[in-house]
Amino acid sequence: MPYIISTVNVNGIRAATGKTGKGMLEWLATTEADIVCVQETRATDAQTRAALASVLDAGWYLAHAEPGLKGRAGVGILSRREPSAVRIGFGRPEFDSAARYIEADFDELTVASVYVHTGEADTPMQDEKYRFLGQLGEHLTSRAQDFVICGDWNVAHTELDIKNWKGNVKNSGFLPGERAWIDGILAAGYVDTVRALHPGVPGPYSWWTYRGRAYDNDVGWRIDYHLARGEVAARAKQAIVERAPTYALRWSDHAPVTVQYR
Repeated sequence: MPYIISTVNVNGIRAATGKTGKGMLEWLATTEADIVCVQETRATDAQTRAALASVLDAGWYLAHAEPGLKGRAGVGILSRREPSAVRIGFGRPEFDSAARYIEADFDELTVASVYVHTGEADTPMQDEKYRFLGQLGEHLTSRAQDFVICGDWNVAHTELDIKNWKGNVKNSGFLPGERAWIDGILAAGYVDTVRALHPGVPGPYSWWTYRGRAYDNDVGWRIDYHLARGEVAARAKQAIVERAPTYALRWSDHAPVTVQYR
């Protein structure tokens, strides 16, 4: 069946839903998405459900991985129909309580929401990011059925995916090892559906720093991906970044990335 799937790092669910007249709740009220993957809720399950109360009352379902550390991480999946199963983590003790991965089954399709570490080159933070990616990669390559994993990967894959790539070649998010990891996932049979639908062009970027005039000048990074495997990958027909028309109308430093699957 057809699906419209969105992914967005909300940069704090309470902040994103608290912006009246231009916030996440207004976006959810108008989106055509069937499934919305969210990252960085930075809130308990009770706080997240309270922030989303109006859309949950309107019929949306929420599966949420509550952060183990206050104010960090947190991932969820909003859907217009209840999933038949939900799994938090991917079977690796180091990270299953980190609230960085959740997946849900919708009949023949499994959808996952992931939040990869930011990292910092040549520090233990980067070592942890690589461990997470390595263990996640083992999980992803074991999947056989139709599968879409969306999220904030905190990795720009190629020079087309970051405006200022020359200034970031030694920074986390554009390190050779991170980019090679994405190469390996694609070689294992996954499709970067946004790139497949926008070949050979810069971006479309999905994250812009709040500093300076990065947003106005479109100095961004493309780090929010849909990676699809199985028959569903060939069904992607349209991909857009739902970029707010002005800086003032943003409700996160990321924009929703939405893909229509036939």
